[in-house]
Amino acid sequence: MQNDFFKSPAPLSLSEIASEASFEVPEGKESETISLVGPIEAATKGFLTFLDNTQYLPALAETKAKAVICKAQFASKVPQGVICLVSKDPYRSFAAAMAMLFPQAMRPLPVLSEDGVSSRAIIDPGAAVEDGAHIEAGAVIGAGAQIGSGAHIAPGAVIGANVSIGRRTSIASNATILHAHVGDDVIIHAGARIGSDGYGFAMGPGGHLKVPQIGRVIVQDKVEIGAGTCIDRGANRDTVIGEGTKIDDQVMIGHNVEVGRHCILVAQVGIAGSAKLGDFVALGGKVAVVGHVTIGPGAQIAGGSGVGENVPPGAVWGGTPARPVQHWLEEMAAIRKAARRKSSRKSGGGR
Repeated sequence: MQNDFFKSPAPLSLSEIASEASFEVPEGKESETISLVGPIEAATKGFLTFLDNTQYLPALAETKAKAVICKAQFASKVPQGVICLVSKDPYRSFAAAMAMLFPQAMRPLPVLSEDGVSSRAIIDPGAAVEDGAHIEAGAVIGAGAQIGSGAHIAPGAVIGANVSIGRRTSIASNATILHAHVGDDVIIHAGARIGSDGYGFAMGPGGHLKVPQIGRVIVQDKVEIGAGTCIDRGANRDTVIGEGTKIDDQVMIGHNVEVGRHCILVAQVGIAGSAKLGDFVALGGKVAVVGHVTIGPGAQIAGGSGVGENVPPGAVWGGTPARPVQHWLEEMAAIRKAARRKSSRKSGGGR
């Protein structure tokens, strides 16, 4: 497959890839090289692919790939002539292999070809930029801001006064970072808005009095924040995004929210002010979380659910209002059954 945006990588040997991708290489195949990756149904000569879903077993039987990563239980189904690379977690192994072959795809690419700090960037004299930072033309860096070595600030990005951006952190085009401290190895995608006012008003019959939002946003190391996502600064304490958390596009996180480490927040999640998420929480797409509730560590919430109360650690909930997923599924089944009975009675007419 021709790709206009990511250069074809230099071939790597299977033994080189296995050192990071954690798969077993058959004896005698260590020096075989891989130059491209692709889906199992389209991969051809020289390609690496993977199998992690049984619905693709028919495609495995027909694949023309050079090598396929799969679990041991499917090794016997790999066609003759295709190298079988056994892994306990094929998708994770494939991801690691892709990262080795296409390291430039791991974070937003520079828009312009110039390196270093562009003379066409707007940088306040009071800002501190470490050696090795890459600031592109059209970026704006405010007074007192700190930009770490290896950081990349793309065109149109605005880094507000006194904001700190950690080392090797990427801020994509038109992102706005205000009233925030951002850690190392963070990725913030295009158009994200970090540190704007929290939505705080003292409401009353005489009008709604704006509550000053004097907190910050703290983004810890290795967080990824998707395009168009908004994270409000705290009202009177900080909004915190824990280490390693991955946030999809168009997510809304309100003021004073605390998100734990290594959480997963899928597109269009909305979290109201002062909610707390423990470590390793996973929220499916369009989950809504009301303010001031706590979702315990390891809990999972099904997409489209509305969380209105505290969720115990490790729980799997779904529905609106969200409740234990087994209860939700039983209720949905009972509703469908009642609907079928009602429909059957109506179709019986006057008999």
